[in-house]
Parts: sequence; structure tokens; C-alpha cells
Amino acid sequence: MQNPQDTRRIPTSLIAGVSVAMLAAAGGGAWWAWNTITASPPQSEVPTLSQSPQDTPPATEQKVQVYWVDAVNNQIELVPSSITVENADNPSEVLEMAFQQLLSGPEQQAVASAIPEGTELRNLSIKSDGVHLDLSEDFTTGGGSTSMQSRLGQIIYTATSLDPDAQIWINVEGKPLEVLGGEGLIVDQPMTRQNFETNFQL
Repeated sequence: MQNPQDTRRIPTSLIAGVSVAMLAAAGGGAWWAWNTITASPPQSEVPTLSQSPQDTPPATEQKVQVYWVDAVNNQIELVPSSITVENADNPSEVLEMAFQQLLSGPEQQAVASAIPEGTELRNLSIKSDGVHLDLSEDFTTGGGSTSMQSRLGQIIYTATSLDPDAQIWINVEGKPLEVLGGEGLIVDQPMTRQNFETNFQL
């Protein structure tokens, strides 16, 4: 009679064969997994700080004063109005934009301008000896002595709004302004706020 335990024995050779097959299968699976990982396309890279878009720098702003005239107690006075100039790269551009506003006339009805309509800024430059202006001939037309003094004051004070001590050189159509108006208002060059206050009474 055969021992029941003998029927459940698995030959050693069979066990060895199965083990080799399992090892081979496991090794093949590992090889396949490794090759799959290395062959996969790389994931999108997370942008580093150097790759991220740079923030747009804020626009530069500068305050500058434009001068108008106003009658206060029956006396003509120069009245400053502050404006904001954006995206100007240097003081010359700031003053040019201020003069564009000045020659366009006031937006407020409370103040006025003695500068004749149509006056144009032909050129503006800042040099080592001060601010140089070249105005169109319209600047010299019309008005009496009060109007002439007022428009001259508007030009001088607006041109010195960045530097109150600056010297101002005024040309008209490329020539130095020496006499303003039919009444012969003498204009000594260069002009400053101080000598304007000394020589002219509004």
C-alpha cells in the first residue's frame, strides 16, 4: 500500500525548475519596468526663478509745476499748478512736457495764461549754465506791459520748477530775447527767479 504522504511530495527537480522560471520572470519584469521609466518622455520642468517672466518695472512719475496767472486783490500773481509727468527719462523731457501743458493753456477757469495762443516751444535743453529755451515768434505778440511781465514770469518759473536757482536763457526763433513787446521790456540774460522779482513788479 502506497504511503499517502508520497503522493503529495513534489520532486526536487520540479521545485528547482519553477524557482528558476520565477526568478527569470521577476528579472524580466524588473528590466521591463526600468526600461519603461528611462524611456518615458521627461515631465515638463517646473520653471525656476530665472525662467519666470520678469515683472514689468513701474512707470516713473515726477511732479512738476506749471505757472499760471491770477488776479488776487487787484494784483496779478503767478500761481503754480502741480502736474504729474510719466515715463520721462531725464529732466529735459520733464520740462518739455510741462511746457506742452503750459502752452496748451489752463484747464481750470480759475486761472489764466498771458502767453499768446499759438506760441510753440521750438527747443528746450538743459546745459551746464542753465535751461535754454527757444520759443516761436508768437510769444512776443500782443498785450501791454503787465501781459509781457506775466508771460515772462510764467516761462521763467515753469522752467525753474525742477531747480528754483537755475538760470534761464530765452531765444525767440533762434535769437536771444533782448526786448519784449512794443513798450521795450528789457530782458537781461540769463534770467532767474531772483532777478525777475527784483526787476519786474506784477
